[in-house]
Amino acid sequence: MKGYKKILCYMIVTIFLAGTFPLKSQAQGEVSARSAILIDQRSGRILYEKDIHEKRRIASITKIMTAILAVESGEMNKKVKVSREAIQTEGSAIYLEENEKILLEDLVYGLMLRSGNDAAEAIAEHVGGSKEGFVYLMNQKAAEIGMQNTEFANPHGLDDHENHYSTAYDMAILMKYAMNSKKFREISGTKTYRTKSGAHVRVFKNKNKLLTSLYPYTTGGKTGYTKRAKRTLVSSAQKDGLDLIAVTINAPSDWDDHIYMYNMGFDNYKATKVVQEGEIEGVKNKFYEDKLYVKRDFIYPLTEKEQEKVKTKLTLLKPRKKEWKDERNVPQIVGKISISLDGKALGEMPIYYDHGGKETGSFFEKAKELFFIGQGVR
Repeated sequence: MKGYKKILCYMIVTIFLAGTFPLKSQAQGEVSARSAILIDQRSGRILYEKDIHEKRRIASITKIMTAILAVESGEMNKKVKVSREAIQTEGSAIYLEENEKILLEDLVYGLMLRSGNDAAEAIAEHVGGSKEGFVYLMNQKAAEIGMQNTEFANPHGLDDHENHYSTAYDMAILMKYAMNSKKFREISGTKTYRTKSGAHVRVFKNKNKLLTSLYPYTTGGKTGYTKRAKRTLVSSAQKDGLDLIAVTINAPSDWDDHIYMYNMGFDNYKATKVVQEGEIEGVKNKFYEDKLYVKRDFIYPLTEKEQEKVKTKLTLLKPRKKEWKDERNVPQIVGKISISLDGKALGEMPIYYDHGGKETGSFFEKAKELFFIGQGVR
């Protein structure tokens, strides 16, 4: 098969939210946070954990949800009229003025870089129709992406409601989801921003010191603090092809905690391209010989020892020789690769039959592919 690269001799599939095999070699007491987690952004694999499912107040890291809902609204280029309620919101602010008209995009930058509570209120009123309507959207999105131990009661994280909480694990899920958005990544990773609209020009400098000075591999994040929640922090970092997300809740030394977890993650795990797009070689079935391929690369964080222990199993449909004499009758997906590590299933990957050229596949074929990739998720 021309045009296809040779597949690596060992294979594994990326999974989306697998909480498997966290690193245990470091004492949990070495982070100051009451709750902490480090995950691989691509696969969701947990690399470090400490009380990750404990419900806690989360302060301004709430605004990650507010930001992604604003981005997904499709109205970033629309102007928002600032209400009296918005400018009266207590706490950190970008100092909006009543009846000021400002781009939603500018508000989201002010929300993420300066943690403006007034911006959060204005965004909520615009996107949700009201603060209450927006909170409904927040909880709807939380349920949709699997945040099972989270309840939002406001768009900013202030301690004005008892039922406003999340967990380190759920916040990692949220950041992972949000980082799939190119616009969110751009905003989250911006160090300085100059507004394009509003009553006057504002310049926002990001409060995330990991991004601006402390850790050169940082790609984004959100800070938080209230008297009840204490210091909270979500961040993302990239090094040597590995993208990680760290979350700490109630952490006296959050900057140090994140650097510690990142160093541990990058030192022990490597972004391993264990499946490469292209032809599957060594297939013994003559019907399938030189006809099987995978459509994409799969990369997974592995330690050196784990790279030697990954096991794969190919399962193929039994050829229907009469019916399949005409290649047009051969289905596009003809099997799967099952991948495991230390006896634990990581996932399954679809195997495609080459009909003489690369095929983009129908909507239903793509849906099947997503189903295969999602196997083993937990």
